[in-house]
Amino acid sequence: MLSSSSTPGVAIIGAGAMGCLFAARLAERGARVTLVDVDRERLAAIARDGIKLVDDDGSRTVSVSAALAAEVATPVDLLLLFTKGIHSAAAVRSVAHLAQSRPVALTLQNGIGNADLLAEGFGADQVLMGTAHVPADLTGPASVITHGFGTLDLGGFTPAAHGFAPDVAALLEAAGFRTHVASDINAAVWEKVAFNAALNAVGMICQVANAGVNNEPGRRIAFAVVDETADVAAAAGIRIDRAKIVATIDSALHEHAHHKASMLQDREHGRRTEIETINGAIAREGARRGVSTPVCDTLTDLVRIIEQAA
Repeated sequence: MLSSSSTPGVAIIGAGAMGCLFAARLAERGARVTLVDVDRERLAAIARDGIKLVDDDGSRTVSVSAALAAEVATPVDLLLLFTKGIHSAAAVRSVAHLAQSRPVALTLQNGIGNADLLAEGFGADQVLMGTAHVPADLTGPASVITHGFGTLDLGGFTPAAHGFAPDVAALLEAAGFRTHVASDINAAVWEKVAFNAALNAVGMICQVANAGVNNEPGRRIAFAVVDETADVAAAAGIRIDRAKIVATIDSALHEHAHHKASMLQDREHGRRTEIETINGAIAREGARRGVSTPVCDTLTDLVRIIEQAA
């Protein structure tokens, strides 16, 4: 258990905004953190200069170890997967050698299927999954900014794995993240997927920030996606709170009107999106369970067309 170590060893896979934020916060609280990525230049900058963290407590630089996956040595107590979903399988394979120390492996990524990949690599009873409502943006190769509370929900991929959740939650809470151990983490994950699926693809396809979706046709599409996601989740035995998701969408449209969805940011920077682990995953799960998802099907295909034309 993590509580047996006063300085737990943490490997964070993915040096994007979330990876850098969690690495800096955990290192500040005394964890032995190694940030893993494939970008050698970014790793060199982090190893040389540390991570510049700007949050509600001010600005400071935190020293963090950085390495390629093959360079990370065991033992590792906790592994956090923070790559985009399209890179999860490759990322898990790259750190397969860390499984020998039987770390707890946690995914807080968007989308569906990341926990399954961790279970294949590290054992289902070692895997936690969850959601992160944390605003974070890179402002340079080794600089990250965040403001406001970061809220996390997490729980076990299996009942046995759930026993690790309190210790991991305590570690993340100490690092400044408001963390909740959910009794039904599957519902929380599917509610986050519904929210992302409702806004991300539309923003990317139409090339508009949240304000551009805050109209009758935009809301009609968003809420149709929520309905489809709820139907698919129900077919899988998972009950999600539609009213809660709608309220979260309303909040995003009004309070974060100028925010660009991550898929739109990916399009603007020439990167592949996470469509296959969000709307595409809902569509595939619907097809597997005999649930029609015409809106998710169409949005997924439109994003695929855009990506193939790029």
